[in-house]
Amino acid sequence: MRRTASPLSLILLGLGTFLLVLAPMLVWYVEPRAAVNPIDIDTTAVYQGTGSYFDTDEIKTVHDQRITVTQQVRGNVADSEKSGRAVWDVTTTVDTDKSLPAADPHDALEFFLNRWVTDRRTNRPVHCCKENPYFEGDAYLKFPFDVQRRSYTWWDNSLGDTVVLHYAGTREVQGYKGYRFTGTVPPTKIGTRLVPGTIVGQKSKPQVLAEEWYSNHGIELVVDQRTGRVLYAQVGPRRTLRAPGAEKDAVVLLDSEKLGFTTATQKAQVKLAKKESGQLRMVGQTLPIASAVAGFVLAAVGAVLVVRGRKRPESAESSRSPQPQLTM
Repeated sequence: MRRTASPLSLILLGLGTFLLVLAPMLVWYVEPRAAVNPIDIDTTAVYQGTGSYFDTDEIKTVHDQRITVTQQVRGNVADSEKSGRAVWDVTTTVDTDKSLPAADPHDALEFFLNRWVTDRRTNRPVHCCKENPYFEGDAYLKFPFDVQRRSYTWWDNSLGDTVVLHYAGTREVQGYKGYRFTGTVPPTKIGTRLVPGTIVGQKSKPQVLAEEWYSNHGIELVVDQRTGRVLYAQVGPRRTLRAPGAEKDAVVLLDSEKLGFTTATQKAQVKLAKKESGQLRMVGQTLPIASAVAGFVLAAVGAVLVVRGRKRPESAESSRSPQPQLTM
């Protein structure tokens, strides 16, 4: 008898080998290319809270007012494709009930238009493509992928500098667990502003180049571990004016101890985090494990069948015994 491999055994062996090779490729090649900042992003985050602000109509600071911060992020697809980076245009408005709803964002209490450019894989700032202003740090609109339990440098746009946020455990947002990071900003001079002298207590001077100071009562960010998406954000900004060289605040421009994501924004962020995290988990964990297990089983079965082979009887001619010849 002689042995030959059956077609089925070769198919199983080949398919098993393919799946074994596919498993590490999904982890080392496919997932890193899937974990990139999108270029077609279009999201809006809304913060709300109560606080004080300087009312230009009444020429004084009013208190216990509702304050709404709206941050809209839109990806510039054309500039992103041209540069190979993630180019995001960010519009931020600070409104009171007087300016909401506003037909023109310039009517808001404060209005900022920025451009955030990042490396799509590392989330690090890339200084190109009309970036505005010059950003630094590990995180701003989002954290890097695969967030670690360590401190990160977060860009504070009002401060114009980075703030160290420390890992502070976990917190659930709308039933979804994320990593929590916290930090504060001490009173810091951030610039000057030309104002009437009466505003900062110098009535004898028609105009004064007052000092603008900024601090933050507390920053809290809850972040999805796998994607770096911010599930919840809370800040406590305080902006004041001081007379030149003074050690005390003369007037409060904006002060709120707690401005946080609205419930609707939290739900929207959690929904996106679940979707994106699930996709990355599928590519980087579920599929590789399933591929490796299935590949091992199929390859093992195929190898056994190849070794055992299929028994086939030799041909009648080759198995016929030689006949004795008669001699005369």
